[in-house]
Amino acid sequence: MTLLQKKMPLLSGEVQDLAQYEGQVVLIVNTASKCGFTYQYEGLEALYEQYKEQGLVVLGFPCNQFGEQEKGADTEIASFCQKNYGVSFPMFSKIEVNGDDTAPLYQELKNQAPGILGTKKIKWNFTKFLVNKQGEVVDRYAPTTKPQALQADIEGLLAQ
Repeated sequence: MTLLQKKMPLLSGEVQDLAQYEGQVVLIVNTASKCGFTYQYEGLEALYEQYKEQGLVVLGFPCNQFGEQEKGADTEIASFCQKNYGVSFPMFSKIEVNGDDTAPLYQELKNQAPGILGTKKIKWNFTKFLVNKQGEVVDRYAPTTKPQALQADIEGLLAQ
């Protein structure tokens, strides 16, 4: 279960140990506030609200690597997410998901679930990774995949 054996800072600056989510179904998403897919915060929050009592957690990781669509500081990102989408799931400090400074969590996510044609690169904001209760990535979803399209997969993992 090395995937969740990491400590990462939340938007608040508080460091969170991801190991606390072991044994839960985890949906990990790289996010941005000024993206054509930003509306997906609404769907992600809806999934979180619907399934959190059954063991789902959504983890958001803002990233500014795609069209500079997340330029704000952590406090601005937190305010935007709360004010516009009522985001209550954990949102982490801005990270890099590609390149030399890729966060270790994303290195592992991409290794466990490469994209189309085996590419490990994240293509855009709102790429989603679904992690089972054992801490293994079971699927990777394109940015265009709406959060509600993951419901059946989430329900299947929660039932295990």
